[in-house]
Amino acid sequence: MWANSLEFIRKGVRWASLTLLALLVITPLAQIGMRGIFNVPMSSAEELARYFMICLTFLASSYVTIEGGQIRMEEFQGLLPPRLRWYLQMFIEISGVVMFSVICVASAITIGNNMQNQTPTLEMPFWLFMGPLLVGSLLLVIETAVSFFHTFRRRRPDEKHTVLT
Repeated sequence: MWANSLEFIRKGVRWASLTLLALLVITPLAQIGMRGIFNVPMSSAEELARYFMICLTFLASSYVTIEGGQIRMEEFQGLLPPRLRWYLQMFIEISGVVMFSVICVASAITIGNNMQNQTPTLEMPFWLFMGPLLVGSLLLVIETAVSFFHTFRRRRPDEKHTVLT
């Protein structure tokens, strides 16, 4: 049950990230076209592109984490004996769960305290502006906790698997 739900969420995050990446590319392109061809600039296009970049960064971070794309210092870890490396990996993952939980709670409190406010340039509700941080940090808590439990159950460290693109 959990695995199917988690895979569904991961697929949604993947598609949302691709959509945000497309919007991040299309918005400045549309701004250039509108300004260069029609001499009519799109108001707030830069801020909108910046918002798409913020959304993409926070939402895609959980997908990057589960795919092993985060910096892991695996070369250093490879020098450690397996048991010590296992303890280090568990410590790193539980520290991630704690840190992302703090960020998630802090963003929820900030959103709750600013429900009536809006951003100055785009005039979007503050909860919509801060929403990607809340959702992204919650997804990071989940993915990092899953990674921790996976490492804990295996009783051995992850093998080195550097992801290069």
